[in-house]
Amino acid sequence: MTTLARGLDTLTRDALAVLQPGFTGTTAPDWVLRRLGEGLGSVGIFGRNIASSEQLAALTAQLRAEREDLLVAIDEEGGDVTRLEVRTGSSFPGNLALGAVDDTALTQAVAREMGRRLAACGVNLDWAPSADVNSNPDNPVIGVRAFGADPQLVARHTAAYIRGLQGAGVAACTKHFPGHGDTAVDSHHAMPRIDADLDTLTARELIPFRAAVAAGTKAVMSAHILVPALDSALPATLSPAALHGLLRAPVSEGGLGFEGLIVTDGMEMRAISAAYGIERGSVLAIAAGADAICVGGGLSDEDTVVRLRDALVAAVRAGELPEARLADAAARVRALGDWARQSGGPGAAEEIAPAPEAGLRAARRALRVTPGDQPYEPPTGPAFVAAFTPMANIAVGDETPWGVAAELARLLPGTGTATYGQRDAEGAEGAVDGATGGVPALIANVLGKAADRRIVAVVRDVHRHPWMADALDTLLAARPDTVVVEMGVPQAPPTGALHIATHGAARVCGLAAAEVITGGVAGG
Repeated sequence: MTTLARGLDTLTRDALAVLQPGFTGTTAPDWVLRRLGEGLGSVGIFGRNIASSEQLAALTAQLRAEREDLLVAIDEEGGDVTRLEVRTGSSFPGNLALGAVDDTALTQAVAREMGRRLAACGVNLDWAPSADVNSNPDNPVIGVRAFGADPQLVARHTAAYIRGLQGAGVAACTKHFPGHGDTAVDSHHAMPRIDADLDTLTARELIPFRAAVAAGTKAVMSAHILVPALDSALPATLSPAALHGLLRAPVSEGGLGFEGLIVTDGMEMRAISAAYGIERGSVLAIAAGADAICVGGGLSDEDTVVRLRDALVAAVRAGELPEARLADAAARVRALGDWARQSGGPGAAEEIAPAPEAGLRAARRALRVTPGDQPYEPPTGPAFVAAFTPMANIAVGDETPWGVAAELARLLPGTGTATYGQRDAEGAEGAVDGATGGVPALIANVLGKAADRRIVAVVRDVHRHPWMADALDTLLAARPDTVVVEMGVPQAPPTGALHIATHGAARVCGLAAAEVITGGVAGG
């Protein structure tokens, strides 16, 4: 092999090393195995790749047989965002519930148990926790994924989560730097903008990320958000000022001094793909200081990997991307892979005592129960659950079930349920049972289906959805004994004969709420 050929081979391997692609199927496609041999250093696992824990463990073993230091990443936040339990709902409450309890030992224990389960399945990098400060209650994409709106609370729970997860041998990837909490736009769809000045960012958004770095987070994920105080032209993922100049810069120079792996958020998200294209965006991200390109939530084929690899190689050869910067990024990927190989895996998981009830205990403690004006009498027979359902954001997805109906039906056999959305409230064609007439018709439908059963109204971020608030008010006027369960951010005043704020829509949150509705366990 000539010197030129060896150089090109190293360059190609480095370009593959910085990619974190997804793929389809519950076994590894041949192209993934082949690219691992050529230098691919990471893969992303999504709900489409998981049928069971045993199957996932077999899949990761198949992948790791090709490369021992492979990073197998997953977007497992618990709560509303779960991949391990995408079809059943999570066994762990999400960040807002943990923040509501405000017990850092509990947060660490929950994260440790989650890490243990991930490690047992061969997953060694978790794109979590979210360190965003949910300062904008109208935020359409963060909400219950944040520990709360107070920077110091978010900071201490972010650090606790990292300690728990990494104590189980799973690398934490703290996100979404420099903070996605003060946005009113979902970066899956368009480019959000945060107009806060640098002093505000320092006192609010950056506090949890400084805590994450101090806690030893192995990775940080960048956000596709425009922050003019840092860079007036480029979103954080593509901004040298944000990544190299703030996240990497020494503390003595006003930076965070982070030395670990910088991972981009999904490059197929429209905030990047629509404005720059994923090839150009990936080159700009690596040049700006990112080390790993996350792609595969929506793009999961070999052609995408080849196009990104070739774009990076071409950028180096054209002088647009310094070869040393690409080599440094690849080296950081491999270094984290070495740490994960030595620290995690099924063997490490076996050394940790299982805590199967940790999530449910946390969900119970996170409940905030507000009685109505009259003494509450739990139903003794079947209930009827009316779920007022907003459109799911892409991070959560629409596969994962939520609510209290399934859990309540186990406790009160014969319980029924129906789902109502904005189209129903607006009287659109094809609304509930084909009826039109807006909120009055929707509530007439609820009352007709409920008959004499106790109604449980389940809402999610009612403060963000006027149609939902109107429907709830109309229902409560007709049936004041209705129980209200808020499974989003509890921003609106409590209403109903009993109001239960779960601080998230995980399966265990629904179970904890159902227990209270039926007069059972609370707290604990």
